[in-house]
Amino acid sequence: MSTLLIHNAHTIATQDDAERELVNASIFVRGGRIAFVGSTADLPPGAFEADEVIDATDCLVTPGLVNTHHHMYQSLTRAIPGVQNAELFGWLRGLYPIWAGLNPDMIYVSTQIAMAELLLSGCTTSSDHLYIYPNGVRLDDTIGAAQEIGMRFTATRGSMSVGQSQGGLPPDSVVEKEPFILKDTQRLIETHHDDSFGAMTHVAVAPCSPFSVSRDLMRESALLARRYGVRMHTHLAENDHDLAYSREKFNCTPAQYAQELGWLGPDVWHAHCVKLDADGINLFAASRTGVAHCPCSNMRLASGIAPVRRMLNAGIAVGLGVDGSASNDGAHMVAEARQALLLARVGRAMQPPDVRTTESGETRTFFGCDLGPTEMTARDVLRMATRGGAQVLGRSDIGHLSVGMCADLSMFDLTTLSFAGGAVHDPVGALLLCASAQAEVVVVNGNVVVRNGEVTTVDLGPLMEKHNAFARQICTS
Repeated sequence: MSTLLIHNAHTIATQDDAERELVNASIFVRGGRIAFVGSTADLPPGAFEADEVIDATDCLVTPGLVNTHHHMYQSLTRAIPGVQNAELFGWLRGLYPIWAGLNPDMIYVSTQIAMAELLLSGCTTSSDHLYIYPNGVRLDDTIGAAQEIGMRFTATRGSMSVGQSQGGLPPDSVVEKEPFILKDTQRLIETHHDDSFGAMTHVAVAPCSPFSVSRDLMRESALLARRYGVRMHTHLAENDHDLAYSREKFNCTPAQYAQELGWLGPDVWHAHCVKLDADGINLFAASRTGVAHCPCSNMRLASGIAPVRRMLNAGIAVGLGVDGSASNDGAHMVAEARQALLLARVGRAMQPPDVRTTESGETRTFFGCDLGPTEMTARDVLRMATRGGAQVLGRSDIGHLSVGMCADLSMFDLTTLSFAGGAVHDPVGALLLCASAQAEVVVVNGNVVVRNGEVTTVDLGPLMEKHNAFARQICTS
């Protein structure tokens, strides 16, 4: 059974139940699980004889970050002229014809590029929402790519079944027949989903959006997912056009639409929810439905500011997502967390004051939030990026550094330029407030997948050459 010692870290932000931040501390890993986390002085006998010892002096160690929403194939279409200033619906209409040229090799390579970018930013677990399947593309292509690069993965079988001729947004050429979608989703669950503790691969059921699938597919997908005990994911309430579509087509809000079709519950998470109103927040909270917050994409597509502080105050599980690489256009989880922090403060400033009287008779002023915290702190956002993401993905084996948990962690060198003048005051806060740093070391399931700031499991040079060739090809075919 392999062993690993992360020795003498400057600070370990455990994100455990007590939210401990340990100074001069170490982590001992045995067989991919954390066997010890605590003061270096208290290391168990034999720890120094570990198969590998990594010196973490002057480093901040965090749990591996968790990305709850992505479209990895979109790394082939970053910064495409013609859609750089578009909002969601125009952006999609401009890109659907390009994505129709995807093939299995493009999916495999673009998935690994996206995962390498995530790993280098300290992310150890990611979901991916693949909802377009032209030219023989299968979700298996992304699963194989994840297995090779060594990232923990929630692969979601997305789908589109309502094309323009039926009142949907996507062109008819990129939609699928619903019986095939359900049959293939069942095949993927039976073939790839692993519900054991520490599993590297989960499969989730993920019709794309209210404007690209039918009510029947939403209902049948929910029934399939719950029959197999897997999670459910879709886009919801992303912007004003999305909201207007739901009101026009379904005569209800997106949250009411989700409730009607069985798409609320502790096994469901929705991406964006920018336009989730007070009633929607209450529905999500009561049903324990999760949210993937994607601040960079929401800004890039001019969608708005999600009411994340209100969601958290209501008890909703919220994780972070970098979203598609063509609507961000990056996949840096620390940068995403920093944006979540800053955007929350902008959103707070834009809300009118809310003066309320508490039960004790005290008059207090709040800023657009339910009773509870009104500010978002760096530590709030780090928790969202780690433990919050794990909760959203339904994982109790990752997200914090405690004995018995999977050994997924990231190390950041506090002596680098990014942290100069910040780490000396608050190393944890500096991770989110200073320039977004790359990870020095990343460990997934006890395996070192980033060492000295470089991915160890794939050769990035040739991979990027293939990726850039595919990016040119898909835009000229």
